Amino acid sequence: MFKYEKDSDNIVTITMDMQGRSANVINEEFGKLWLETIDRLTAEKNDIAGVILTSAKSTFFAGADIDNLYKQTNAQLIFDMCEGLKAQLRRLETLGKPVVAALNGTALGGGLEIALACHYRIALNNPKAQFGLPEVGLGLLPGGGGIIRLTRMIGLQPALPLLSEGKRLKVKEALSNGIINEIAETPEDMFAKAKAWIKANPKAINPWDDKGFKFPGGDAKNPKVASMIPIVPAMTRKKTHGNYPAVEAIINTAVEGSVVDFETACRIESRYFTSLAVGQVSKNMINTFWYNLNAINAGGSRPKNFEKYTTKKVGVLGAGMMGAGIAYVTALSGMEVVLKDVSVEAAEKGKAYSEGILKKRVSKGKMTKEKADEVLNRIKTTDKPDFDGCDLIIEAVFEDRTLKAKVTQEAEATMLPEGTFASNTSTLPITGLATAAARPKQFIGLHFFSPVDKMPLVEIICGKETDDATLAKAFDYVLQIKKTPIVVNDSRGFYTSRVFSTYVMEGIAMLGEGQHPRAIENAGLKAGMPVGPLALTDEVSMKLMDHIRKQTEQDLAAEGKTAPHHPGFAVCEKLLAANRPGKAAGAGFYEYPQGGTKYLWPELLNMFPQQAPLAQDEMIDRILIVQALDTVRCLEEGVLRSVADANIGSIFGWGFSPFNGGTLQYINGVGLKNVIERAKQLEAKYGERFAVPKLLQEKADKGELFVD
Repeated sequence: MFKYEKDSDNIVTITMDMQGRSANVINEEFGKLWLETIDRLTAEKNDIAGVILTSAKSTFFAGADIDNLYKQTNAQLIFDMCEGLKAQLRRLETLGKPVVAALNGTALGGGLEIALACHYRIALNNPKAQFGLPEVGLGLLPGGGGIIRLTRMIGLQPALPLLSEGKRLKVKEALSNGIINEIAETPEDMFAKAKAWIKANPKAINPWDDKGFKFPGGDAKNPKVASMIPIVPAMTRKKTHGNYPAVEAIINTAVEGSVVDFETACRIESRYFTSLAVGQVSKNMINTFWYNLNAINAGGSRPKNFEKYTTKKVGVLGAGMMGAGIAYVTALSGMEVVLKDVSVEAAEKGKAYSEGILKKRVSKGKMTKEKADEVLNRIKTTDKPDFDGCDLIIEAVFEDRTLKAKVTQEAEATMLPEGTFASNTSTLPITGLATAAARPKQFIGLHFFSPVDKMPLVEIICGKETDDATLAKAFDYVLQIKKTPIVVNDSRGFYTSRVFSTYVMEGIAMLGEGQHPRAIENAGLKAGMPVGPLALTDEVSMKLMDHIRKQTEQDLAAEGKTAPHHPGFAVCEKLLAANRPGKAAGAGFYEYPQGGTKYLWPELLNMFPQQAPLAQDEMIDRILIVQALDTVRCLEEGVLRSVADANIGSIFGWGFSPFNGGTLQYINGVGLKNVIERAKQLEAKYGERFAVPKLLQEKADKGELFVD
């Protein structure tokens, strides 16, 4: 319902409070309530001094109802919906009375578009509140006039980064960017300021409705702006490789909309929005970044019937890059940390990593010096296995089974008996590592990604004996440090390391086949991966990859099995023989000149003589399909527990192309039968790594998709 109250000064306060929802959203119910409200305001406008628009929820407004939009495929209906919303916002904006948005909390997407249609915006100084138009993150653009109003309000150049990057701003940032006009410290102060502004501005109109309106900074016809316009698409294409149509549509809408009247500009925006909303990219991104991610963060993979657990004290074994990063994010989240290494000096070096990050945050004004000191003081360093009171220990030492067993036994003996012991291994099976533990039921894998402070994912791995209580505690800890948890079952390489390796190895195999290294790297980027496969191999280190491969071969030989052969192995051996293990050594597939820009090692062309070039589309198919097929095998083998974990894990874990929505959504988007047909062609040409998994064939035969 919308509450309609008029005070003694004839100022109407409309409080939006949609029933049965935690937040106000734009849907059919909203449309009816909004229309009734606008009709009433229009009918009574002669007796109204002004309007305050606010919310009864903890947020101001959440935006559009994604469920309805995701299901919709009818372009005309989507276009009409956009135009209908805009028409009602336009009626509010041209009511002839001052309208103030009293923003008690977050206003994102459609919520901010409603606020932009008001004449003035006052935000409560709420540290949790966010303001922005982040639709690009779902493959869309603002469809309620957001682009047209924001560009006319602050100018093309300041608005485009906010729109194309989907930035979410805190209150003070929103003020400095010109999105809100004023900040209030209390709700009472906010309403008092709103009423005072209405009284002081009885004839308020938005700038674009003024006959003398001039576009801030100039429109697209302005010579200064016009000279910049051709550069923007080129820079955008360099970043997106043409994979994100929403970014280009936002730029086009802003530029085209700047040289026509307001109503025409709004129609242009509606048309671009419609084209995106019916497209596959937005369907992929909504599926993964809305449905899958929300399901994970809501605890979809967490065992039920266990109370939420708050970890208090964490021991970290190993103060290298991973251990130091784990210590930092843990201390930042309010927990005590004991950071251990072979010497106190080594442990202190690990602690210095946190100190460096905290100093940067203080210098940028993102944290006070007192808060930074508080975080740093939570990290204690030691060279002894002294973990008294720790309810969680995370082992982050070198990938060596014997070393891990030794530190596990030493540390476990000093922690709380009911505590959880976790290994940060990226490849070694958890069940095998748990044999060194006195309490294997309380042993689990917590696979972090580097750099820990920036990477959003933690892969939780359950060994054969890991119990549900331990999984629940581990899941809660990952949320506590503000990371996204995916849950997988034990196997060699688990999910992320295993499938990630198929990407880099496919690129390496292409090099061995005589494909130009630059063409391979470009295909990786065009496929939507963040870094080319050869550059990524250099980052990871071929020496480490070789160590993992040999460990795997030894382990499988002990089980009487033969490790699968990959054509990329021979390439790796040649590079290692040439003493080029990767970036850390200053030499890999790339040269790393001191103080200069890396470049591909020219000798690669002699080491791997060039053959007839493959079409880029074939290279892209190989890169994407090899990852997707192995993900299906992980699901088939029970390594993966859910489709959501597969999609989010692939994007957050190793950067599988976000516009495809993750490895399994990629198959859904392309079509299961189409992927099968292409995989069979690739198998005939390149071998069994492209063999179609039984599960994929079964789902295709039944007409099913990969969904939870």
